[in-house]
Amino acid sequence: MRPRSARRPRRRTVPVLVVLAALTVITLDASLGDDSPVEPLRRAAGEVFGPVQSGMSAAVEPVASIGDFVTTVSRLRDQNADLEARNTELEALLHTSDLDRNRLAELERTQVVASGAGLDVVTAQVVGVGPAQSFSLTVTIDAGTADGIGPDMTVLNGDGLVGRVVRADRTSATVLLLGDAESVVGGRVGSSMELGFLAGDGDLSGSGRLHLTTIDSTVQPAIGDTVVTWGSKDGKPYVAGVPVGHVESLQTSPRDSSTVATVAPFVDFSSLDLVSVVVGEARRTETSALGGAEPNQ
Repeated sequence: MRPRSARRPRRRTVPVLVVLAALTVITLDASLGDDSPVEPLRRAAGEVFGPVQSGMSAAVEPVASIGDFVTTVSRLRDQNADLEARNTELEALLHTSDLDRNRLAELERTQVVASGAGLDVVTAQVVGVGPAQSFSLTVTIDAGTADGIGPDMTVLNGDGLVGRVVRADRTSATVLLLGDAESVVGGRVGSSMELGFLAGDGDLSGSGRLHLTTIDSTVQPAIGDTVVTWGSKDGKPYVAGVPVGHVESLQTSPRDSSTVATVAPFVDFSSLDLVSVVVGEARRTETSALGGAEPNQ
């Protein structure tokens, strides 16, 4: 029996021979090209494994495409959500555009009236309609004592006189409308500047009217004459010169030789939105020509 150490050189020789043989085959294959004896084996391997490789690629391709599909669907879903949100925003803008346009026009008209009369005003929005105290025609506005608003302040908009403040708390105030049956306002008629008293008929609709009785019963207003406020002491509850309405018709009473004029108000009380409260004046308002006796209703 040979020693174990004597068999080790033979075991090492076999791998070396295999490597040398492989190198020899590679060298011949590279030098001979298509005439290489290995070419038939390569073709045979290609014929066997080529279809298998193609099949595996075809089988794997749908799996790879699923990832692309999921990514695309997710992206499209996000884009669709963004488009829907934008569409909703545009629809909201479209629906509110008329309101914003009307409010801007109202503010511009009010500023013209206020600046022309030298008035300092606080603009507020009508947020409620309903009775207050013993009155039937009132609105609530979203400004109050924190904004400098208090009772017996004149309220107007771009069309003319709205009414007066009857109550105020920190963040809101109640306005008695000009058309209330309990409301009485002193007015001047046309270019004659004749004085009279205006009373509402309690109708908030567009058919609501004011009734004007002149102090001088012999004075007969003309149809179409403009009526403005004559003003109260210190501008409370009404400042002077605010447009009220125009004379629409006349009713004469033969019994007492008096004339009552029907006045159509300039303000549409059924569509009030933005109003302005007079909180101060650049100049003192005109006081009553009757020795300080103004209507304070």
